[in-house]
Amino acid sequence: MRRRLLMAALLLASLAGCGTQAANGAPGGVESAAPAGSDGSFTEDGSGALAARAGASATAKGATTTAPAASSGQAPTQTFATTSSQFTFTRAGRTLRTVVWYPKTAGRYPLVLWSHGLHGSPEGYSGVTQKIAAAGFVVAAPAYPGTNDKANPFNQNDMANQPADASAVITEVLKLDAQAGSPLAGRIDTAHVGAAGHSAGGYTTAGLLSGSTRDARLKGAVIVSGGSMGGKFSGTATPVLFIHGDADATVPYSSGKSLYDNCTWPKGLLTLLGGDHGAALFGTTPAANAVSRSMLDLFRYGLYGDAAARSRLRSDGTVSGAAKYDGTL
Repeated sequence: MRRRLLMAALLLASLAGCGTQAANGAPGGVESAAPAGSDGSFTEDGSGALAARAGASATAKGATTTAPAASSGQAPTQTFATTSSQFTFTRAGRTLRTVVWYPKTAGRYPLVLWSHGLHGSPEGYSGVTQKIAAAGFVVAAPAYPGTNDKANPFNQNDMANQPADASAVITEVLKLDAQAGSPLAGRIDTAHVGAAGHSAGGYTTAGLLSGSTRDARLKGAVIVSGGSMGGKFSGTATPVLFIHGDADATVPYSSGKSLYDNCTWPKGLLTLLGGDHGAALFGTTPAANAVSRSMLDLFRYGLYGDAAARSRLRSDGTVSGAAKYDGTL
């Protein structure tokens, strides 16, 4: 823990400008509208000492009844309409408000845990998380208590606690698949879990792959504009996609490149040529399209076992003048 606290302290200066961007690409912690509406709530008590309260959002109402393709080597090819629900979990007294996006179409989908940047929020990244959900995934996005946009006090050093927070959220969201009355009952493929995050969220995702905070359930990960939390990647080899702008003034490209270079697992590095700290997560520029295609195909491969998605990664990330792709994936 001391090592992780030290690593978090060393990130203070470089991550001072880290945060989310709105769906229109404007920098800063600009939020989209928070999910609204409720169809009831429930409280869960158990050995994990985590309590959950749920309310279905009004992002989209109703659900179709056509099941998606199973997790058997082929990811869905359609774009699903999505909806969202909000939950509140706790871990060791830490409140973890979590927004979950998922397809309206009935069926079970792999889970992806999304981690925000400093001064970020689940809503601020909804343009990213909804796009992942629309491709056939359940996407859970917690608001980390010390670093979200409404944290009071705000504490960058609290990043050291975020990998454990993320694992706790994964555990609790997976439970909802079997919980009567949950809007996620029967909706999660609990055997297939991935993680992704931007900036401080990228560091958090790296933490989920490393040392004592390694989450063995992860079968795929995407690290955007992040770096090492300290400690080497450990456990079963997991496909990892690294995305970083080579002109990033907040987290140097060298930080992400070093993490990529030291990774011995199946990996890919999407370099955004002239790219900054995260604008390419949003919008429809050639670089943004490369980011979106690559991220989705990494999860289609890692969580659905879709070999065709893996074979597309290099072409996904190769855009003249905008992006280049390297790696073993």
